[in-house]
Amino acid sequence: MSKKTPRKKSRLAKKTRQNRRVPVFATIRSEGAAQTNPKRRNWRTDKIKQRDKE
Repeated sequence: MSKKTPRKKSRLAKKTRQNRRVPVFATIRSEGAAQTNPKRRNWRTDKIKQRDKE
């Protein structure tokens, strides 16, 4: 069984926050120019790079 270190847990939490859609107010403010988030990641297909020691 693997346990998450605090460093790894905070890194995964950051990646979770980055994996959000573009807010509606941003789409409206940019008049539809900002439709998609280029950093969007799918949990099954796009894996997060892992460092050796964490």
